[in-house]
Amino acid sequence: MRSSRGSASPGGARRDAVLVGIAGGSGSGKSTLAASIQAALGADRCALLTFDRYYRDLSGWSHARRAAVNFDHPDSLDDALFGAHLDALAAGRAVNVPIYDFATHARRAEVERVEPRPVVVADGILLLAVPHLAERLEIRLFVDAPDEVRLSRRIARDAVERGRSEASVRAQWAATVAPMHREYVQPSASRAELVVSGEVPFGPAVEAIGARVEEALQTGFGDP
Repeated sequence: MRSSRGSASPGGARRDAVLVGIAGGSGSGKSTLAASIQAALGADRCALLTFDRYYRDLSGWSHARRAAVNFDHPDSLDDALFGAHLDALAAGRAVNVPIYDFATHARRAEVERVEPRPVVVADGILLLAVPHLAERLEIRLFVDAPDEVRLSRRIARDAVERGRSEASVRAQWAATVAPMHREYVQPSASRAELVVSGEVPFGPAVEAIGARVEEALQTGFGDP
């Protein structure tokens, strides 16, 4: 660990926040873990940034062309903008986060302003699968859960939040979610310093992560 506060990002800019990244398969519990970490640290000290908000805007595409996109592949996400926003928050600057409409596969006109905090927790299925994003993170976590658990959670979530039928969720799971998980998501667990079970309460993990974050804040940040 460095003896002084702050470190340099991959682009050379000074970094004054601890960047924590959480990856894992769809329905593994990433967002729940991120929210639990924020609750433990306090919203005044911890900001959240979700990679799922950064799907590319397809508003200029036809409905048929949008429906054919593999949204579980890394290319479907605007990783350059997400990386720029991570860098900005790390440097103490606020960012305007896109609001993505999953029903239309387009970004809304409005944005959400996220203010910088001493800790930034980012989460996303493919977060650790994109090398330049993984390199920005001081602390890397992976939430692991069996396929059947993740699928049941995905069905329940998409029915409520996206108005989708169970049949459509299962079809997408078989066509793209499961194959992309095997190709990109699960292998990215090798970049994590801690693998957390998504089947048990996060309490012990949050406590351990909180201690790791506090150490980084007090003693300086290690090289990503």
